[in-house]
Amino acid sequence: MQWFIYAFILGFAGSFHCVGMCGAIALSLPIQHLHSTQKNFGILFYNIGRIITYAIIGLFLGLIGRAFYIGGLQQTISIVVGIVMLLFVVANYLTTKKVQLKFILKFQVYIQAVLGNFLVKQSLSSSFFIGLLNGLLPCGMVYFALAAALTSTTIYGSIFFMIMFGIGTIPLMILVSYFGVFVNLSLRNSIKKAMPYFMLCIGVLFILRGLNLNIPFISPLIDNAAARTISCH
Repeated sequence: MQWFIYAFILGFAGSFHCVGMCGAIALSLPIQHLHSTQKNFGILFYNIGRIITYAIIGLFLGLIGRAFYIGGLQQTISIVVGIVMLLFVVANYLTTKKVQLKFILKFQVYIQAVLGNFLVKQSLSSSFFIGLLNGLLPCGMVYFALAAALTSTTIYGSIFFMIMFGIGTIPLMILVSYFGVFVNLSLRNSIKKAMPYFMLCIGVLFILRGLNLNIPFISPLIDNAAARTISCH
């Protein structure tokens, strides 16, 4: 259960980052012409759409992670993910040159173009589809959550981790959608400065988790022997 609490915390902390990237989308939902009740449903559908996308991606990663677990590779994957996270932070926050992959940029442009089509449609269903597509937009914090979901020992664990991550982002995103609230610049800058250190801690946590040190909440024991004895009967 503690791993899912981490997911919620990761989502809540990441929502301050999401405001900068997705705040404009949340403010542009085609619901401003609706009365209060329908507006509330529009915001709800938007956030449900995001969480559904996260859950679906979590399902696919859960299938991959489960295969690693059965193969006795769960610890190795957790350590590798932790190291990749540390390298990502160093490359993107502690150096002047940012890491950008062209295919991700092209994918982002495509999703934004499709999003634009739904943003001009005045309907509640559009808010839902905007949320679905919003969940596909490239985002560093989502990548961290997906990496965590990959290290789960169960498929349901991966799905639930991504759901909890999505729930963690909801409070601030609702404030943005409903009240047009943006976190003030000073707080956003403070959070931005603290984010790489937070990510470093998450990366170290993954490495410790993979070391199988039998430390509650930090490095719980993973019984790989039990995983390898799973049969089809």
